[in-house]
Amino acid sequence: MAKLIARNPNEPEFHQAVREVVESLASYIIADPALQKMKVLERMAEPERVIMFRVPWLNDRGDIEINRGYRVQMNSAIGPYKGGIRFHASVNLSIMKFLAFEQTLKNSLTTLPMGGAKGGSDFDPKGKSDNEVMRFCQSFVTELYRHIGQDTDVPAGDIGVGAREIGFMFGQYKRLRDEFTGTFTGKGLGWGGSSLRPEATGYGVCYFANEMLATRGESFKGKVVTISGSGNVAQFAAEKALQLGAKVVTLSDSSGYVYDPDGLDHDKLEYVKLLKNVFRGRIKEYAERYPNAKYFPGERPWGVKCDIAMPCATQNEINGDNARSLVENGCICVAEGANMPSTPEAISIFHSNKLLYSPGKASNAGGVATSGLEMSQNSMRIKWTREEVDEKLRSIMCNIHEVCVKYGTEEDGYINYVKGANIGGFMKVADAMMSQGCV
Repeated sequence: MAKLIARNPNEPEFHQAVREVVESLASYIIADPALQKMKVLERMAEPERVIMFRVPWLNDRGDIEINRGYRVQMNSAIGPYKGGIRFHASVNLSIMKFLAFEQTLKNSLTTLPMGGAKGGSDFDPKGKSDNEVMRFCQSFVTELYRHIGQDTDVPAGDIGVGAREIGFMFGQYKRLRDEFTGTFTGKGLGWGGSSLRPEATGYGVCYFANEMLATRGESFKGKVVTISGSGNVAQFAAEKALQLGAKVVTLSDSSGYVYDPDGLDHDKLEYVKLLKNVFRGRIKEYAERYPNAKYFPGERPWGVKCDIAMPCATQNEINGDNARSLVENGCICVAEGANMPSTPEAISIFHSNKLLYSPGKASNAGGVATSGLEMSQNSMRIKWTREEVDEKLRSIMCNIHEVCVKYGTEEDGYINYVKGANIGGFMKVADAMMSQGCV
């Protein structure tokens, strides 16, 4: 860690992500001289390639704006690079490297042949017109297209990158390369996309959480669920939780959260989808529409009494105080839908209180798993039904849970899902790296 921090100064998110894995793997690696000799973990924490570039574009006033673009291609030992593209003002190299490192282990856990990568820009699509977003996406891909391809690197969506942005990027890529291939995932259903891709991450979180709950004879039925975020992952996590019999009482965005004591239902959730996906509004408008709901500006929902918490917004959104509130309010399960939403202090509190806690690399792997299924469909030029994809998604999430249990069960019977996910994801990548030599 000392060497990594010295080589990568001022990158706290990257340091945090690697430290969590190092702490899980330390004794495992010390016991294996071959892993030490081949310096597998050291190589895994060093990106194979980092691409940074400027993205100039014209706004609707005709003025030139300049953003910075990134693609961190972390590891390709088990397949072509695979990982999302994020458009958000907070994007920097540290966040891109942390996400790419996490993605490597997450993709390994799915058992699909995908390496790890992540990309994005500090461009913020909020408040931009469709034409501005299109011009930015086209400029972004005009540089990125040189570094991606269906057998090289297959980007997908992430925060700030939905169906609209994927469409604009794919269109420009096709124009520049003069080929129609599955280089992007998250495409529209009519032009190469997979059924269930929008729902996959949110559904997958619930499938994984249900497996966790089953280890203690519990289920979603009758449970109160708090969810952060109100984008794609949060919407479909709420949808699946409702289908499984739970009562979802919160959603949030960057400005605050809403608490609905009556719980969401189908009509309320459809309103949220319309609000966020079509009108691109703010979650406070939910409280304006439903009088029993209350809006809490500038706050997160982790003080609300619940049985199950699902952070589906962004990194480090649950700190130590939030974790203590969850424990004191009787929460029994925390299933991460976002990437690294819990701080190290929060994770320590969850573990010391024996909560069911799953890291994002395990419980939110459903999105990239279904992206992998989209890659397979594109390669074979076929299309699976929604039911077929859902069954494959459920099977993958159950398999990931089994791996976590296998490697994470401690002597007292407590399942440390962080340890299980880190060791399980690491092993497959490490074996491939050692087989391929010093590359």
